[in-house]
Amino acid sequence: MSRNTRRAREEVPAVSPPPPPLGRGRRRASQAFDEALDDADLMAARAALAQGRWQNARSLLVHTGDDWDRRGHRVTVLALESSCAAWAREWLLAEPESADASVLLALAQVRRALHGKAKPDRAREACQAAAARAPADPTPWLGLLMLECAVGGDQDVVRGFEAVRGRYADHHHAHHLMVARLAGRRAEAGPDPLHEVYDFANWAAEQAPADSPLAILPVIAHAERYRVLAAAGHGPADPAASGHWTGRRARQVMKAAFDWWLEWELEGHPRRLIDLNFLAHAKFCEGRGAEAAALFHRIGRHATPAPWSYPDRDPHTAFAAARAGALGTA
Repeated sequence: MSRNTRRAREEVPAVSPPPPPLGRGRRRASQAFDEALDDADLMAARAALAQGRWQNARSLLVHTGDDWDRRGHRVTVLALESSCAAWAREWLLAEPESADASVLLALAQVRRALHGKAKPDRAREACQAAAARAPADPTPWLGLLMLECAVGGDQDVVRGFEAVRGRYADHHHAHHLMVARLAGRRAEAGPDPLHEVYDFANWAAEQAPADSPLAILPVIAHAERYRVLAAAGHGPADPAASGHWTGRRARQVMKAAFDWWLEWELEGHPRRLIDLNFLAHAKFCEGRGAEAAALFHRIGRHATPAPWSYPDRDPHTAFAAARAGALGTA
């Protein structure tokens, strides 16, 4: 057994996920992507919240403290629960001054707005109310940034990003949102090695501390730009056949990111598995099977929809095929 295989097996959480509910096929459940990733405490709080027990979410956020990346990750995942807004309101009735309840309600309102179940202005008001209760917390502004990236103008997006970055300069999720937004600009112009999304990603990586996972942001930018270009008809829909990952600049970006991962490999970062999926995808598309295999070992069962779905592919099939191909060549 290789070191990577052994370490990947050791990372499987001790707490098993609950069985699929009645009426849903086990095969479909086994393929479901979980935005909680490998956060077992978050999974438990989310399950309790779905049953109306918001006290577990309260305890989770209290213990999260000012670990802003983890707080943002946990709040956004909790907010995905369909009944989250209702239970957050109940929490606020019990504790009217609770900043955590206000933030959770704000993100739940953002999710509802993004799914067309609430008006964007109502979500904006909820985010502003939460920000007033917790001035140092970037999470309400993260919710606002998520909303503006979907429905707002460029100036709204920039203001939201600057508000997040002013509170926590290395915010992982906020930088990913900005990269995805910038990548969509000037799609009709076709491939452009000098596109602004690359400049932004390189700038953010250079500004961040040496151990920051933002070092992988140029890889994220490269994948997001491929998504946009492929959707606009520039190149084939199969990323491995597109040539997008085999140019000189692309190879330099991938090597720098992989070398960073080998040196730092931040196992404690709450969103590291998102980065690992992007990096494994890039290495597979580049044709570096052995390096991709090492990353697949670290990913284990925690696949993410992006970037395996880019540009319009079934992410389960794409991930399984890439993983099998990489492990077969390693």
